[in-house]
Amino acid sequence: MKIENYKHIIWDWNGTIINDVNLSMELINELLSARRLRMLNVEEYREIFTIPVKNYYAKLGFDFSKESFEIVGKEWMDGYERRKFECGLYNGIIDLLNKINQLGIGQSILSAYSQHTLEEMVEHHGLKKYFTHVVGLDNIYAASKLHLGKDLMKWLGNGKGETLLIGDTEHDYEVAAEIGADCVLIANGHQSKEKLEKLGAMVIQSLSELMV
Repeated sequence: MKIENYKHIIWDWNGTIINDVNLSMELINELLSARRLRMLNVEEYREIFTIPVKNYYAKLGFDFSKESFEIVGKEWMDGYERRKFECGLYNGIIDLLNKINQLGIGQSILSAYSQHTLEEMVEHHGLKKYFTHVVGLDNIYAASKLHLGKDLMKWLGNGKGETLLIGDTEHDYEVAAEIGADCVLIANGHQSKEKLEKLGAMVIQSLSELMV
């Protein structure tokens, strides 16, 4: 896959640009421990995690007949907000963003993260200059970002084979398929390589394999 063949790259954020896997797992384990539910190691986390995250919580044993997903989800997000600046960028991302820019290829972020905090994080890491669009949800509950992807593709106006989506989850693959973008998935994010390879997508282990 040659990045230089595309007019625009759409990036996922969590688990693709920002390495927040360990923080995400620590926070869910805190919630599990408080409810006397079994905690996860990173391999189990990558096997179970999915979007929408409500389904992932249900798989872990949260009982939404006793407490609402909105309350549990906010508890997790409050913890994430307190610690979000502990997360760093994946190795090689700055070099790759620079090289794509030098090729004259446009770049955007499409995320299930809330818009306000997404913009704050992008600014904090000095990445705003790389992206023409930074698109997130209007809430904290990480449901589908498909509708945002469709809107973004309308703004870009690209034809088939002109846009590449880079992500780390099944949902990224589903979004790419729905919006008509090609897709490559990175297996060191929130889902395992084995899980991603079942989709039939191109799966790589790290960003270094995308260097142009």
